[in-house]
Amino acid sequence: MEFQRFDKKEYQRLPNKPGIYKFLHDDKIIYVGKAKNLKKRVSSYFTKNKADRKTYRLVGEIQQIEFVIVQSEFDALLLENNLIKENQPRYNILLKDDKSFPSICITRERFPRIYSTRRIDIKVGDYYGPYTNVKAMNSVLDLIRKLNKIRTCKFNLSEKNISAKKFKVCLEYHIGNCLGPCEGLQMEDDYLIDIENSRQILKGKIGIVKKTYKEQMERASEQLKFEVAQNFKVKLDLLDKFQSRSTIVNQKISNIDIFTLISDDKSAFVNYLKIQEGSIINSETVEVKKKLGESDEEVLRFTMFDLRKKYNSANAEILSNLSIEGWESIEIVTPQIGDKRKLVELSLKNALFFKKEKNSKPTNQPNKEVLQNLMDVLKLPELPVHIECFDNSNMHGTNPVASMVCFKNGRPSKSDYRKFNIKTVVGPDDFGSMKEIVGRRYLHLKKEELPYPQLIVIDGGKGQLNAACDALREVGVYGSIPIIGIAKRLEEIYFPEDEIPVHISKKAPSLKLIQQVRDEAHRFAITFHRQKRSKSSLRSGLDGINGIGKETKKKLLVEFKSIKRIKAARIDDLTNSVGKAKANLILEAIKKGDL
Repeated sequence: MEFQRFDKKEYQRLPNKPGIYKFLHDDKIIYVGKAKNLKKRVSSYFTKNKADRKTYRLVGEIQQIEFVIVQSEFDALLLENNLIKENQPRYNILLKDDKSFPSICITRERFPRIYSTRRIDIKVGDYYGPYTNVKAMNSVLDLIRKLNKIRTCKFNLSEKNISAKKFKVCLEYHIGNCLGPCEGLQMEDDYLIDIENSRQILKGKIGIVKKTYKEQMERASEQLKFEVAQNFKVKLDLLDKFQSRSTIVNQKISNIDIFTLISDDKSAFVNYLKIQEGSIINSETVEVKKKLGESDEEVLRFTMFDLRKKYNSANAEILSNLSIEGWESIEIVTPQIGDKRKLVELSLKNALFFKKEKNSKPTNQPNKEVLQNLMDVLKLPELPVHIECFDNSNMHGTNPVASMVCFKNGRPSKSDYRKFNIKTVVGPDDFGSMKEIVGRRYLHLKKEELPYPQLIVIDGGKGQLNAACDALREVGVYGSIPIIGIAKRLEEIYFPEDEIPVHISKKAPSLKLIQQVRDEAHRFAITFHRQKRSKSSLRSGLDGINGIGKETKKKLLVEFKSIKRIKAARIDDLTNSVGKAKANLILEAIKKGDL
């Protein structure tokens, strides 16, 4: 198909006919569109008085226009869809669907196989699906294998190979799941009957299979073949059970597609249900990114065409929550009452749930507005994409610990969190502890040549901040990393070498981010301190005596019940319990005050 090309100033030369148009910049397609009237539609881009910002940007980039005339709007829709898929133009809406869903394949060979796959090769066989729910797909495969004797081997069952007796029956034959076509024990015509029944089930036409089984059951019963009739009855029961699990309203509703859409300014969420005989055969919800403020009707029409093509739907009736025109033989209906309305509500519920889940998921993209606000408020030299915050914790000087939490792009980066055991400070010295951990942290980064953060936050006031600054001076990085302290009571922000704190508005997003970082560091430090304190509370005074091991300690505590009783025990009692040498070690520890 050959496109005609014009300069953008010649848009008035376009014909008043349906077709496809392409906008190009440096010979690259930046937008593809369809129109009932090419001249009117393309002219609207250059004559709109109230076009939005994105449309202005698009028009500014257009250098050339290509178009092609088509017979109908449906042809235009088909061509537009294919061009968007092929070229992914920057300004077109994008269907966010990068998953590879599995399908069920019936191979094209003698004694065809049925299996699930994610690779589509039309030369191999016929494909049914794709299935967005793997569990549902497996239940269909399980039903097919219970109803029909389908082989699972990968042998080439040509007439020559079977005649040459190249293959032997496997376990599947002996347990009754296969009738042994590999040894010529089953005729190809009989096998193909099972394949055809399986094909009807995959198409969702369970009624046809049920009718066939019922006729065969009655025929076998008339011929007094009651065991054969019972086998068909079991198969009918399996189909009824499967159908009862998948029926949504009633079996009279058949051959219908359902599309519902909900949207916001940036995205639309479209749910698709394909119904056969009252059962959902396929279901998928997709997110569509808007690029030029497209209307809900435009987005839905684009998505309808794409999903119907993906699932090979030829259904002539579509139900939707939006009123839009159909095309060719397709009728689009917005039901108000009844079972069809219930199906539309079910589809809409799926779309709403998908939107809620999508919006609730945390994103790794930086919150640039908040970080920009923080940079402006604190007058930082660059965007604080990487923030580190320090806090310490102890109880009257016992079990002193500290923590460092890391935020990247305004969100916690938990893999970068660090715990510190205080090594050089004795007693309740918060300033000394802060100086130690900040010094250890940035001495390590300096030696390993790792990147520094764009901002350091100290949980504390002027004293803790000065201690941290002293540590940075000793390391030799003071002045190269911005550092602040945040005091808890009034949420005051302290800067080095500045006695007067800065007060940020309580509603400012920048202060809320600093508070979140500070609170996370405090939580992490408190949790570590509690863990260490809990661990130390399980130790006894006996742990500090060299020569007294785990078993000896256990033996003493079982016999004397407590450290107090051990200290009050006579030397003879201790000797009888653990021996003279260990009794002397305990006695010496008691005299030194170690126990």
